[in-house]
Amino acid sequence: MPPTSPDMPPDMPAALPLLPRPGDPRLTRRISGTDQTGASTEISVVEERPLTIYLNSQEIVTAMTIGDYPEYLALGFLRNQGMLLADDIVTGVDYDEEVETVVVRTGRRTSYEEKMKKKTRTSGCAVGTVFGDMMEGLEGLVLPAAALRTSWLYALAREINTTPSLYLEAGAIHGTVLCQGERPLVYMEDVGRHNAVDKIAGFMFRHGIAAGDKILYTTGRLTSEMVIKTALMGIPVLASRSGFTAWGVEIAREVGLTLIGRLRGQRFVCLAGEERLIRDADPAAVANEGARNRRKGADADV
Repeated sequence: MPPTSPDMPPDMPAALPLLPRPGDPRLTRRISGTDQTGASTEISVVEERPLTIYLNSQEIVTAMTIGDYPEYLALGFLRNQGMLLADDIVTGVDYDEEVETVVVRTGRRTSYEEKMKKKTRTSGCAVGTVFGDMMEGLEGLVLPAAALRTSWLYALAREINTTPSLYLEAGAIHGTVLCQGERPLVYMEDVGRHNAVDKIAGFMFRHGIAAGDKILYTTGRLTSEMVIKTALMGIPVLASRSGFTAWGVEIAREVGLTLIGRLRGQRFVCLAGEERLIRDADPAAVANEGARNRRKGADADV
């Protein structure tokens, strides 16, 4: 049996969103090296550790993660895999830091042995696995026709890219932000973009956050799995500073997801949901990103 420890995570703070935590010694450490001239240098690097997720007594997956918010990661991963249902009653989330396991317990008996026999290795990092049919849950799904103002996109990109973060401290990491209008609500980071999205999904499930008026911002590529996860979460807008794949765009158009790619400084491209876009901002009036705040993908699609 997997070990247990603390119970469910606490309720969301009333005033402050969850934010990346630069300088947290549990998430980064300093290492030495030499630069291009041979001179000694010391830099911050992101920690990476395994986390094994259980659903009741069944081991589901081991994910490589930075280790923060393990309860949200487990809940979101299970939700996005269709293993944790919207009406499931979660009786506990038990995290043991010493042996790096998190156990989600439900009032419903679960067994996903058959589902787990079919695995799709995706383009995702850190987990990059879908159990069962990738398109499961999308049949007949139509997302809310939420309007999107370009002024929101520019404001979000500017604020997110200048917020102190693990990325700006150490790099080698992806960020995902749950937003409403031009306001970021919850910011998660991880070595894999899918992990960061799953943390957001777990946060929304744990706290009963409505999805129909939200925007999901990510620094990662808009691949099929990223689009599918966003659609299954019920979020009508997905925006990224990075590139996209043809299948990701196709799925977004099928389910009515507004899809924004290559959102950097003054630029972006709307790939789906053009009819819901309100162009209320002059791109020429938008400042380009400063060099220090250019995240991975600022000069090339990733």
